[in-house]
Amino acid sequence: MLAPLPAPLGLVCLGKWYLMLTSFCFSMANGVNLTDGLDGLVGGAAALAFIGMSIAVLPISSDLAVFGASMAGACVGFLLYNRCKASVFMGDTGSLALGAALAAMAACTGMFFPLFIASGIVLQDDQILPGSHRLFRMAPFHHHLELCGLKEPIIVAGAYVLSSSFALFAGYLGLISA
Repeated sequence: MLAPLPAPLGLVCLGKWYLMLTSFCFSMANGVNLTDGLDGLVGGAAALAFIGMSIAVLPISSDLAVFGASMAGACVGFLLYNRCKASVFMGDTGSLALGAALAAMAACTGMFFPLFIASGIVLQDDQILPGSHRLFRMAPFHHHLELCGLKEPIIVAGAYVLSSSFALFAGYLGLISA
């Protein structure tokens, strides 16, 4: 029921909130499912998130760090055989499993804050602003970028750059928290 946070907070006892936070993290698996829409997008972003979480949980559980590195390797292996133009569809089963594995790493170690950063939480819903103006042309966000005229490889490459930045920061935050 403890969650490590950076100094000066240190270890924080969440009590019953720990279970609620864990439930929320497992519901984030659907966010990974929403990200599965462009060739290689979820595979690369998940691999980078697993690397960030592996670094974050390393001081707490080396076994989970190995698990995360293995999952990152599996995602990279999937990408090697399934880059643009994809021939294999990951689907709900694969993307939901990746999201659940990330949530399980956080739930077992209390590293919720690095998970939120490594996952790169973005707005995936089509938000309606006051005055009936939509924030995105289409949800999820990567389809909005396609409708704006960006090509699929450019969107995926940009997502990789953002995901790598998030993963490095999450790993650093986990290391200083533990």
